Amino acid sequence: MNVTAIVPAAGLGRRAGGDVPKQFLLLRGMPILTRTLLNLTNPGLVNALVLVVPPGAEEWCQQHILAPYPLPPIIEIIPGGAERQESVFRGLQRTTAETQLVVIHDAVRPFVSPDLLRRTIEAAQTFRAAVAAVPAVETVKVVERELIRETPPRDRLWIAQTPQAFEGELIREAYRRAAADGFRGTDDAMLVERLGVQVKVVLSYPENMKITTAEDLQRAEQLLSRWEDAGCGSASATTSIP
Repeated sequence: MNVTAIVPAAGLGRRAGGDVPKQFLLLRGMPILTRTLLNLTNPGLVNALVLVVPPGAEEWCQQHILAPYPLPPIIEIIPGGAERQESVFRGLQRTTAETQLVVIHDAVRPFVSPDLLRRTIEAAQTFRAAVAAVPAVETVKVVERELIRETPPRDRLWIAQTPQAFEGELIREAYRRAAADGFRGTDDAMLVERLGVQVKVVLSYPENMKITTAEDLQRAEQLLSRWEDAGCGSASATTSIP
């Protein structure tokens, strides 16, 4: 199975602190992005990885994100676009007809485990499209103009995460169609759903968090510290979910 991963890391979001884009911030001494790349490549499930970074930052990322760490030589760095969807589309254009499956994963989800990655890939092999997700644990309200319009049954609601995995030609077509229609989705699976394709949900875990704010970064530091103290990972290696 030929699997290519795409990691959109071209965002300039700085809500996690300071003037540094959140994906480049250090998490216990190692860039968040580096930890993410290690967890995606170390299990040996991915044959190639396209890292999409801010335009002009390609050489800096090679020197500071990749070179100092034991990452395999399968990573290609390309410049991204103004929005995540455009960056992923650029990454897809680097894949070929030989790419059977595409895995898309957020740059700032450094706690993806080999098991979750494997299960998501296997689900995509069977169902053509698969998304890591967790069941909603709180009641969700549909609100219009600050008034509740609907309370959907919680047992039907899931919170989508990444990795998300797709048959290669399917996700390429989904992105081509979205670009032609001027459609903007909030995740990759949404573009596939527009084609009438059902997407398989793969049970994930809350610790597969997306680091967006300073509070998220603090929580990630505490989580990684606990796992390291318990012998489940180290500051220079990937972390497995017990």
